[in-house]
Amino acid sequence: MDRAAPGPYLAGMTAHPLILDDLSCPAPRTPLGTTWELVSDRVMGGVSDGTLTRTTLDGRMALRLSGSVSLENNGGFLQMALDLRPDGSALDARAFTGVELDVFGNDQSYNLHLRTADVIRPWQSYRLAFTAPAQWSTLRLPFSDVTPHRVDAPFDPATLRRIGIVAIGRAFQADIAIARIALYP
Repeated sequence: MDRAAPGPYLAGMTAHPLILDDLSCPAPRTPLGTTWELVSDRVMGGVSDGTLTRTTLDGRMALRLSGSVSLENNGGFLQMALDLRPDGSALDARAFTGVELDVFGNDQSYNLHLRTADVIRPWQSYRLAFTAPAQWSTLRLPFSDVTPHRVDAPFDPATLRRIGIVAIGRAFQADIAIARIALYP
């Protein structure tokens, strides 16, 4: 499978998944040439506290987000986020049906947040909710199930810029790991 960073136009190009990260590149890089970052509600005065680590979990290399999500001070989220291009430009994902995750969690609900060129404000996103099983599982989250959050424009996969795995909306102990994330045809 070609691991090169995807070109600006992918529609109709492939019947194979596009690997966004499978932890095969030396930390902290992804096959896209970008890096994961931890974002928390502390950027807006919240008190949620978490870590983002690269570790081996149940025999697989994983990127693990863990910590305490708190609703205090109008907070309520921890996120591992990945820009899809080093220069911040959009990745045209029209050739793909959705996002596929190899995930290990704590049987809690999490969100996948997608950002496109239409998402301008930090509180805007396109969202997909999922439960992270307490064993390695492959989940497929189709773009057709995306729900806009505080954005009026419909989801446009041609302008996909960023993906986030988010523990959000309630006080709980977050513990979620991914071993692979890809766009699937």
